[in-house]
Amino acid sequence: MSELILGLSAYYHDSAAALVDGDTVVAAAQEERFSRVRHDASFPAGAVAYCLREAGAGLGDVSAVAYHEDPALKFRRVLATYAGVAPYAYRSFRDTLPSWLSWKLRMPRTLRRELAELRLGPVPDISVRRHHESHAASAFFPSPYDSAAVLCVDGVGEWATTTLWHGTGTTLRPIAEVRFPHSLGLLYSAFTYFCGFKVDSGEYKLMGLAPYGRPRYARTIRERLIDIKPDGSFRLNLRYFEYLRGQVMTGRAFEELFDGPRRTPEGPLTEREFDLAASVQEVTEEVVVRLARTAREVTGESRLCLAGGVALNCVANGKVIEAGIFDEIWVQPAAGDAGASLGAALALTAERDGVRPRPGAARDAMAGALLGPSYSDEETAARLDSLGAVYTRLDEAELDRRVADELARGKIVGWFQGRMEFGPRALGARSILGDARDPGMQSAMNLKIKFRESFRPFAPSVLAEDAKDYFDLDQPSPYMLVVAGVAAAQLLKEDGAADATGLDRLGVLRSTVPAVTHVDSSARVQTVAARDNPRYHRLLTAFKERTGCPVLVNTSFNVRGEPIVNTPQDAYTCFMRTHVDLLAIGGFLLRKEDQPAWAEDGDWRQAIPLD
Repeated sequence: MSELILGLSAYYHDSAAALVDGDTVVAAAQEERFSRVRHDASFPAGAVAYCLREAGAGLGDVSAVAYHEDPALKFRRVLATYAGVAPYAYRSFRDTLPSWLSWKLRMPRTLRRELAELRLGPVPDISVRRHHESHAASAFFPSPYDSAAVLCVDGVGEWATTTLWHGTGTTLRPIAEVRFPHSLGLLYSAFTYFCGFKVDSGEYKLMGLAPYGRPRYARTIRERLIDIKPDGSFRLNLRYFEYLRGQVMTGRAFEELFDGPRRTPEGPLTEREFDLAASVQEVTEEVVVRLARTAREVTGESRLCLAGGVALNCVANGKVIEAGIFDEIWVQPAAGDAGASLGAALALTAERDGVRPRPGAARDAMAGALLGPSYSDEETAARLDSLGAVYTRLDEAELDRRVADELARGKIVGWFQGRMEFGPRALGARSILGDARDPGMQSAMNLKIKFRESFRPFAPSVLAEDAKDYFDLDQPSPYMLVVAGVAAAQLLKEDGAADATGLDRLGVLRSTVPAVTHVDSSARVQTVAARDNPRYHRLLTAFKERTGCPVLVNTSFNVRGEPIVNTPQDAYTCFMRTHVDLLAIGGFLLRKEDQPAWAEDGDWRQAIPLD
């Protein structure tokens, strides 16, 4: 008999909760979607309450709670690190120690108190898992594979920063690891920090910046910062990093090596930042590909599962596919620490019950990552009425037809349908959509909708059955975690491309779908299959019938600095604050020009922290 297992991650960044019932992932969500605090690290009270509500259960119905890491082991690493660099890290040690001694070391007690305060029933037993075990479980157990190599790469867990596993059935066998302070994730974060972006949230910006530059610093990185072994293992030259000694990633040694001081956040981007991004991206890809080759050789498996923060580097994932090392790879859609909540629950379920999730009719057991809350049309109408919104109620086919028509006319549409996505990507449930054929769409969305940097690329959603006509992709990519080249048949002669440099390259028309074609003629592809996301597939089909093109721009339904929208009220607020033209929410269609005047005290953008 199956048992409900609640998984939790919290207190670092992207706290989350997940609920597993034997061979079914019932629900999973990040706390930020409920608290509206970007990358919220606090106890995931809202996410826990949602997961239990989705199951129609209370805490008394839960057999056990699984926490995503081992605090005692992590504390030993913290103490050893401070002792190793003393007295340089005294201030950081002084500031950190009280929280460890007061509540972090006693994590089961802390979690028990937090859960009790929810008043959702008696608190069950609480167990802790190893952090990389949680990542590995999240990667393998919901995957489509009965056996696979499993690779987890991140900043750091307790001690491990990179681990290789062999997954078979309901077991995961650890094979090898790289330990802190040597970390590929922290190397990438050091360059994220040095280029003026925020650590633990700005790494994807650095990845997006890389195609604008030349990897002229890659040799320096290889010779001075990281010693990469043939099997992909590595060691960092710690004299160039500051993260052992304090609260910053880099210092004077980095400045001397890379032509001057760190870029000031929000300062102008120069050729140096473009080239630094290109260089560390190239080195990261080299390490990941070597690790993948080793995983194949050691396990003998033809399929690879990936998790950990570095698995969100979809360019590196694409390089693994391009190298032909494995027949297929599968990346956990919530590959970062949020997904570790699910992994902890899956690991405990496999250990106690000897079961793992099964895909059923879908490709994998993640339900298209659509594991968050949904809202009925009755609930939506009540909320819209309370806001004074003006809307038209339509049946699904007519809604899709009208939305497809408006998209074809160059309109931007907020798309809010069904259950919310789990993980950092919008996958057609909480999305802002546009016409990928429109050369002005990328700039319009960045500057007028997202209020973010102009260099940031947008991803395409493409009907899975048409993907190969538009992108050089030999396997499904349902979670937007693989970068592939735009197919040659869609590429255009790039007039003026040879003379364009830096951000001027944005203005070059490269393909028939320019709004989703990056400056290196690549795209971060989401393939949409009817079995995984039938609602979104029907809209894409309607757009193809209207235009002949099966591709839409898909970006997350939020603005810079805010989490993706969760509720109908969140969606309407974002719709009214931005230049989104229409909102399709459940069975309702709203046009901006029909809405009452929107007023807020002050400039709301000033209150949102930049990410």
